[in-house]
Amino acid sequence: MARTKKAAGGLTGGMDSFLRSVTIRRESVPDLGKYPFNIPSVRGLETLDFHPQVTFFVGENGSGKSTLVEGIAVAAGFNAEGGSRNFNFATRRSESDLHKYLRLARGTRRPKTGYFLRAESFFNVATEIENNPDAMAGHGLVRHHELSHGEAFMALIQKRFWANGLYILDEPEAALSPQRQLALLRSIHDLVHEDCQFVISTHSPLLMAYPNARIYHLSEKGISEVAYEQTEHYALTRDFLLNREAYLRRLLD
Repeated sequence: MARTKKAAGGLTGGMDSFLRSVTIRRESVPDLGKYPFNIPSVRGLETLDFHPQVTFFVGENGSGKSTLVEGIAVAAGFNAEGGSRNFNFATRRSESDLHKYLRLARGTRRPKTGYFLRAESFFNVATEIENNPDAMAGHGLVRHHELSHGEAFMALIQKRFWANGLYILDEPEAALSPQRQLALLRSIHDLVHEDCQFVISTHSPLLMAYPNARIYHLSEKGISEVAYEQTEHYALTRDFLLNREAYLRRLLD
């Protein structure tokens, strides 16, 4: 797949990205027929440009969005299960080898902080935090295990996501109600105005509505940049809400 064009209105304020693009070193891959390189979106990957503020990866389960986001996070120096760059633990190694074959083009600026948050392994990260006094101090002394999943997510973002940071989020909506997804959207917006950059995989039509974000759709056809209104998530949610009774009749009868 060729390098994607810059989205209209995408670059704001002349801010340089922490991450400018990701390229797969295809010539170094030992077997393109094996996982994760046999996933169509990974197989079709060449170079993708990141928006300097917010980039989304969307698609159905199994489309490879979490695999790609994980690979980007590990290539950027984060622990595969999540946390900041200071975290180095493995409860059960399950990450793919994709990160070994990704080349990240970095901007002239360097992030002062950062975090990789993935819904499925946040429990393990929370345990590591509570077992480390320095980590507890850096996370606002919050005991995430004593909170609901959604409260813990929001506490992490409010207490640990700081200015000038690179934040990579894998399906953060998994623990959040629609109301809290909107609160997360506001937190992302506030951090964008503090010179932060986000790379996010999501199913949430609420989150991916962030203005001027770059959205990549992953599917059996590969990976391509789409407008918000072109995403299946937006179209299905809109049509269901506008035609709920007809949808339910077709689905349930």
